[in-house]
Amino acid sequence: MLVYPSGVDVSSSALRFLSARLRQHRRTIGSRWRRLNPGRQALLALAHLRMGSTYAQLAAGFGIGTTTAYRYATEAVEILAGLAPTLADAIRVASTKAFVILDGTLLPTDRIAADRPFYSGKHKKHGMNLQVLTDPFGRLLWASPALPGAVHDVRAAREHGIVDALAAADIKCWADKAYRGAGGTVRTPYWGRWETLSTGQQAVNRSHAKIRALVEQAMATLKTWRLLRKLRCSTAHVTSLVRAVLALHLASSE
Repeated sequence: MLVYPSGVDVSSSALRFLSARLRQHRRTIGSRWRRLNPGRQALLALAHLRMGSTYAQLAAGFGIGTTTAYRYATEAVEILAGLAPTLADAIRVASTKAFVILDGTLLPTDRIAADRPFYSGKHKKHGMNLQVLTDPFGRLLWASPALPGAVHDVRAAREHGIVDALAAADIKCWADKAYRGAGGTVRTPYWGRWETLSTGQQAVNRSHAKIRALVEQAMATLKTWRLLRKLRCSTAHVTSLVRAVLALHLASSE
């Protein structure tokens, strides 16, 4: 395999943050010597998450074995995933905001056609359903555990306890028509064909759409991490990957 210099478009603060956590983890477990120091291991993990580099590519680039590259990347992801905010953490932050925005997205996978639980009829592809909460400016607050793509957004929101948590904290939430009937404090647009809505209902839906448009910023933030654009790992690992990306994003945004 040919090796060439390349770059990773991630801030140096994210690299320092992960390096510090890896260094602390090594001290905790009493790890003495490794092929890569914490800084290099952090860079390897960032290349994996941001660029979607395979373990074979990482191994060649860092001069280590494929198994070692897998172990280093997995260790970093698990550490980061443990630092990501929980729904309770997000609710505490959201309680200081005027409102939050709830939306769902599909993380595409390479599942085969027979894997019906992962097929999203809405998106016409296989993937994992992910729920996201943002503040009024579209900044990420929380990302949910991943569910099979066949799960509808409103069902996913209920299973994760999002609707109940928002209602208990009396936090207003804006969401699209996929959350119709969610109840609680979740507000959705008026249902029906545009031409059948009254002038007032159309004005409300326009305002609602402008507010919700900000959530696309959060979705774009997640998709800049190329590993999430086309998942090729076991579906059991998707939640850890998403939480790792969220932790990195929040750490570098502070």
